[in-house]
Amino acid sequence: MKNKIKVYSWMLFDWACQPIHTLIATFIFGPYFVQAVVDNPVEGQALIGMAVTVSGVVVAIFSPILGAVADQTQKRKPWILMFSVFFVISTFCLWYAEPNQENTFWVLFAYTVAFIAADFSTVFTNAMMPSLEKPEKLGKLSGAGWGLGYLGGLISLIIMLGLFVEQESGLTLLGSNPALGLDPIEREGTRIVGPLTALWYAIFIIPFFAFVPDIKMTTPSQLNVTKALKDLFLNIVNLRNQPSLGWFLVASMFYRDAMNGIFFFGGIYAAGVLEMNTVQLGIFGILAATTGTIGAYWGGALDSKYGSKFCISIMLGGLVIVTLVIFGLSRTEFYGFPLDPKSNTPDIIFYIAGGLLGFVSGPIQSASRTLLVFLANKKQITESFGLYALVGRATAFLAPALISWFTFASGSQQIGLVPIIILLFIGWYLLRFVNVKSTE
Repeated sequence: MKNKIKVYSWMLFDWACQPIHTLIATFIFGPYFVQAVVDNPVEGQALIGMAVTVSGVVVAIFSPILGAVADQTQKRKPWILMFSVFFVISTFCLWYAEPNQENTFWVLFAYTVAFIAADFSTVFTNAMMPSLEKPEKLGKLSGAGWGLGYLGGLISLIIMLGLFVEQESGLTLLGSNPALGLDPIEREGTRIVGPLTALWYAIFIIPFFAFVPDIKMTTPSQLNVTKALKDLFLNIVNLRNQPSLGWFLVASMFYRDAMNGIFFFGGIYAAGVLEMNTVQLGIFGILAATTGTIGAYWGGALDSKYGSKFCISIMLGGLVIVTLVIFGLSRTEFYGFPLDPKSNTPDIIFYIAGGLLGFVSGPIQSASRTLLVFLANKKQITESFGLYALVGRATAFLAPALISWFTFASGSQQIGLVPIIILLFIGWYLLRFVNVKSTE
């Protein structure tokens, strides 16, 4: 019973952290920013791209270093606590993103810090996974965690749409005024997404700190940053002796970067190209989160039965197809076939693609962290997850930067998403060089 409480409390981290991805990045704040805070969607997509670029560079540089230090001291929860404080403060500050704001620097700064804090926290929580279950059960554990996260994102999204986010009429999806007396004219019902995300995290992270233990040290260990950095450098060099781990890190660098691009810019794309409002995007988000929950749990079983690499490969193929569908869709045509801009056909196609997007995304992410556990040196697991975060961010500055550049240069949000498709294909191809059996 005690071990189950520990496992469930660890899984609650995904539940607590998911709203930053569901509400802030994709379905509520991102589209609101490009529609109401800045002058036009093209500028908004480019500015969000710059913010994601900065967060990617910071995480790429410091996450493996923090991982090496944590492996040396065997202490992870103090780091998680520190970044949790940054997370709560920065997400709360998104409340100040007022409509038609002239200076968006501080809003984008808070947005950037929030995602840096979330990524750093995830490095340490992922590294705790091997101590929670037997190796043969890690796939199901990871899938269940992602599934619970998607469910948390779904419930928080329903709360936002039903009680807070104002439609053009000033009423919520349930036909009532925004809760808490929030002013729909000032878009306070939408802006409350920041404080709600902060409060959600602060409440649901409590069981993690209460019931998930750090590793107990048999002998005291002192912090030596120089040694930690040296060990990190040696670990990178030693990847040549672990070719499957190296290939996996490189492959995941590309396909995870592409996925981040989809999550960060999917809602922004729909708001600008398909002219969807916040409520329509919220409905899309409910659909994607529902299928994501199902996909994550089903993917965990697929992972445990057939292996993590197989699960990732199958789901990546599905993601490529979904991305190509979304890329070819606009309000007036689908790959050259004309569509009635006043009809619901573009919305229906996008909703179907969104459902499939949710279904394949969860298994890819959960199976990826399971595969890393099997490929990594167990004595350097936090450092390996730091490297995982590093390679996941090594091109993360590149994709948003390319999206920003393509968007500015072409004046088209559709052309701006071309880098996502290229990165997906590269990652999918490189995964074929990963040999899991050779690491056993």
